[in-house]
Amino acid sequence: MKQIGLISDTHSFWDEKFATYFADCDEIWHAGDIGSMEVIENLQQIALVRAVHGNIDGGDVRRMFPETLRFRCEEADVLMKHIGGYPGHYDPSVRGKIYASPPDLFVSGHSHILKVMYDKSYQLLHINPGAAGLSGWQRQRTLIRLKVDGKAFKDLEVIELSR
Repeated sequence: MKQIGLISDTHSFWDEKFATYFADCDEIWHAGDIGSMEVIENLQQIALVRAVHGNIDGGDVRRMFPETLRFRCEEADVLMKHIGGYPGHYDPSVRGKIYASPPDLFVSGHSHILKVMYDKSYQLLHINPGAAGLSGWQRQRTLIRLKVDGKAFKDLEVIELSR
């Protein structure tokens, strides 16, 4: 079983609360719009980081992280893309991958809207952890923690941070 921290849309903003809430995580997954290598370096001090670049990320972040990432965590197939949409409204750039070979978990960012939805059509869980940074219109900054146990996702927690 692995404890996972999910974060997105930091836009170069670092909050020490990230370290506090992710301290017990085995891995941290950043769903793009990282903004600076400093954010990644700080996250790497806590746990293994898996990430995708987002539309605001510069060359340094883009060279380090792909646009789309597919990997296994425990026995779960995970697909992550910054601009990915959500069930019923997947972005065309990822729609074919989901339809052809649905992952168990699809993680996206970009909208700054926290979403946890199950897609019955493709039997996958979709998570958008919302935005953890200060840029954007969101009223609440959010993070997510969850456990991956085999192919099961358990104990999902939404962490709200002050604006």
